Amino acid sequence: MSVRPTSLETLAVAAGRPAHEPGGPLNPPITLATALVPGGDSEYTRHGHPGWEAFEEAVGALEGGHAVSFGSGMAATVAVLELLPVGAKVVAASGSYYGTTVELERRARRGLLQLETVDVTDTEAVIAAAADAAMVWLESPTNPALDVADIRAICAAVTAVGTAVVVDNTLATPLRQRPLDLGADFVVHSASKLLSGHSDVLMGVVVTHDDRAARALATRRTSLGSVPGSLEAYLALRGLRTLHVRLDRAEDNATEIAARLLERSDVTGVRYPGFGTMVSFEVVGGAEAAQRATESSEVVVHATSLGGVESSWERRRRHAGEPAAVPESLIRLSVGIENVEDIWEDIARSLDAVSGHTPAGGARREPQRTSGWV
Repeated sequence: MSVRPTSLETLAVAAGRPAHEPGGPLNPPITLATALVPGGDSEYTRHGHPGWEAFEEAVGALEGGHAVSFGSGMAATVAVLELLPVGAKVVAASGSYYGTTVELERRARRGLLQLETVDVTDTEAVIAAAADAAMVWLESPTNPALDVADIRAICAAVTAVGTAVVVDNTLATPLRQRPLDLGADFVVHSASKLLSGHSDVLMGVVVTHDDRAARALATRRTSLGSVPGSLEAYLALRGLRTLHVRLDRAEDNATEIAARLLERSDVTGVRYPGFGTMVSFEVVGGAEAAQRATESSEVVVHATSLGGVESSWERRRRHAGEPAAVPESLIRLSVGIENVEDIWEDIARSLDAVSGHTPAGGARREPQRTSGWV
């Protein structure tokens, strides 16, 4: 369906719908078929599927490019890296999502690429490292450090010399930043997170302005078989319809929770980038205290994923592959859409149980949007 929305919120609701025809469905139905009737764009669903196409249309409209969906966020990541020639240099954000970091390091060990990691908050360092690079891989905010890059400045400097820029936009979503508009060449999402929003989908997506690159990504998806399932595509699109209301509510909650965490003497290093649904912080009692706190909650789910309607948290260094730069006691909190008082009561009770902390008296600081470390 072709729409002319006045806002991204309207696009999230309207894009990707089938043509309005008498008796036709309002929403794209689940198509449970592997073989398709000849004469269309695809005869076999590894090459193309109506469910993916509707989701791709919607995400592409939100990000402002051509979207190609995959069976997972890591499948999307690998497909982009497969576009590089052997031995190409990649500059990547330090403190990035550990799955991306592990894949980059594995490829570097095999000689498939040269890897240099940089602090994305140091714009000049990123630009300098990219002087002889084929690709710069950014996360902004990073996961779990929540560092923010100056995407526009980096893109302006490095794309001028032919270096491609990839931005993992999973934590920000196109409602908070559109990297293609800032000069990036590719946008990557784990669609399992905020885009679908209900912790029931495994999908990824890449968006680009470049038609040829989009075709190359689709070819790799076909040859690798890294395709999304019919049900997953349906659920992802359905979840996308409510992205703006989920994000607004969870972001308000995250702003409040970050401000309250600042008041606790048993918490340090609170990070909130000023937008989005993620908050990271460290527990003064160390790794054991952080682990016990996350295992004590009832409203906040102890789980490794993020971006769902439910609040969830975990101690990131419990994963063997997490970079050593991530503090042992760092908790990554994905704030959901529950009542903020219920979320806070559960967090405070869980932290109190391991620290014996008693909240200080006096007037509480008003929550405020912050940037980086807060």
